[in-house]
Amino acid sequence: MLPLQGVKVVEIGQNLAGPYASEILAMLGAEVVKIERPEGDDARGWGPPFHAGTATTFHAVNRNKRSVALDLKDKAALDWLRGQLRETDIFVQNMRPGSLEVMGLGPEAVRALNPRLIYCSLHAFGAVGPLALKPGYEPIVQAFAGMFSVNGSAEAPPARVGMQVLDLGTGVWAALGCLAALQRRHLTGEGATVDTSLFETGLGWMGQHFAGYFETGRQPPRHRSGNPKLIVFQAFDTADGEIVVAAANDRLFAKFAAVLGHPEWGEDPRFRTNKDRIAHREILLLLLEAAMRTRGSEDWAEALEAAGIPCSPIHDLAAVATHPQTEALGMVTAGPAAPRSIGLPVSFDGARPPIRTGAPSLGEANTELGAPIPARSPRA
Repeated sequence: MLPLQGVKVVEIGQNLAGPYASEILAMLGAEVVKIERPEGDDARGWGPPFHAGTATTFHAVNRNKRSVALDLKDKAALDWLRGQLRETDIFVQNMRPGSLEVMGLGPEAVRALNPRLIYCSLHAFGAVGPLALKPGYEPIVQAFAGMFSVNGSAEAPPARVGMQVLDLGTGVWAALGCLAALQRRHLTGEGATVDTSLFETGLGWMGQHFAGYFETGRQPPRHRSGNPKLIVFQAFDTADGEIVVAAANDRLFAKFAAVLGHPEWGEDPRFRTNKDRIAHREILLLLLEAAMRTRGSEDWAEALEAAGIPCSPIHDLAAVATHPQTEALGMVTAGPAAPRSIGLPVSFDGARPPIRTGAPSLGEANTELGAPIPARSPRA
């Protein structure tokens, strides 16, 4: 039995953040009904690549759901939706700020219909404040939250993080907030209004950088792969590629120096502690980089692992997907009418929640659930 079996969720979501939040709930066993415009969620067209005519991006965040296509400008559609929300446990939405309030579907109105409802909104910049109504997408909010400023190498322009870390991270926070509110409802009988946003997620991910900034007033420097507070904690060029080394404390640094053939570096007063190494960063990195170029990545990996020093080659997706560790975890999953993708990163009693159904075709559940068919027919 999956943990959320018997929990009913309605999603009015689009793109990534809201759909990913409700997909997490669906993977955990909840019954999720996805409400889409007659033309469908924009992410259906976010390709190539496509699987069965729908973008693989859409498939990746909409598994285990049913789709209902509704024209929410139509009174019959709104009445049907309100009826559903009276019997719903969790409502997830990430629509344009203010748009649901105009239709009488804001948190106060909906929770008046169903006081036990958990109403979860995913915003761009937050539920309150001068930017509450400002729309935003991943790269915009990454830039606004300061993430660009610490990402990339010192010699290059600021860069975005290369995956939708705010969209998907906000989806995780939303799901976590819904589960916490669900637990509180078990105790009190009352629902809740849960709010999160891409900006709040960005600030959360930047927490360590801000802690340093608040103490020193200094902007953290950018590093190609390193950490401004730790040495050694980065990638190095080798004779035939790159390898990441995380000798992240003084004991591991001494071992690292010994593997490199320079045990004296571990006792050098310039490098003995992390504080010393940070103070002499440029000198030390020149020494380490020269030593690492003398052997190939596989040779270094074997030697470093034998010494108990964490390290890794820089994998491409093909290498990760076929690695025995990935296979042992069963993280690459597929299901009925679903392309191969990555499963939920949590398991219960040794079993990962399965892909029960693939992403739904647009409006496939209208008839089954008694929802009105939009005058503008859903696309195939």
